[in-house]
Amino acid sequence: MPADSILLVGAGNLATSLAVALKGAGVGIMGVWSRTEEAARELGRRIDVPYSYRLQDFCAPSVVIIAVADAALQSVASDVARLFPEALIAHTAGSISMDALRLSGATRYGVFYPMQTFSKGRVVDFSTVSTFVEGCDAEALSRLRDIASQLGGKVYEATSEQRRYLHLAAVFACNFPNALYAMSERLLTRHGLPFEAMLPLIDETAAKVHTLSAREAQTGPARRGDEAVMQRQRELLDDELLNIYNVLSDYIAKNR
Repeated sequence: MPADSILLVGAGNLATSLAVALKGAGVGIMGVWSRTEEAARELGRRIDVPYSYRLQDFCAPSVVIIAVADAALQSVASDVARLFPEALIAHTAGSISMDALRLSGATRYGVFYPMQTFSKGRVVDFSTVSTFVEGCDAEALSRLRDIASQLGGKVYEATSEQRRYLHLAAVFACNFPNALYAMSERLLTRHGLPFEAMLPLIDETAAKVHTLSAREAQTGPARRGDEAVMQRQRELLDDELLNIYNVLSDYIAKNR
């Protein structure tokens, strides 16, 4: 791949980790764009590449990777397609169709979706990340697969329809458990106990599904059908947490 060929559009959670990973893998980044000069400067200086809040400041890239909020994608993609009509344009959104780029005016387009949770203050090791790619044609698909492969993680092909279910499954596997961690923390804090005591339990629960199916790894009173323990626990909960406790316990009991 030619040096300095990728323009990274965005400077948020995913864009930050992706920029650091691309730079570390020796993949050429010609620049970083963000809607605000401050965000563009912060990421551009972090990986030592040109940056701007004006797309017209960049020369024509060969590849543009758009990593912005879903709500901004259509507008940003339209600007990118107008300014760089020859570029291969890819978005990173899990639940948005590849066709959104065609509708924005792109003629060469695809999807570059790293399936991971990203936070700006924590850079992700992309060698552990599964990246799902899609292209408008064989050349676009091959180019995006090549970029993803250089990051060191697993690379899969997935259609836009498949990616909708992939993103939904990720909500169940990541976002919902994290909300449950917050509930756990709230319960513990109310009673003067540290959430850090849960961390070994959380780590072991996640580690088990590397070698066991999720059903085999399930434990707890609902899995055992221990109604006495469950009733005592229900008495400790407010209405909001009680409803969640009952829904999840019923699911576990029905699928044990």
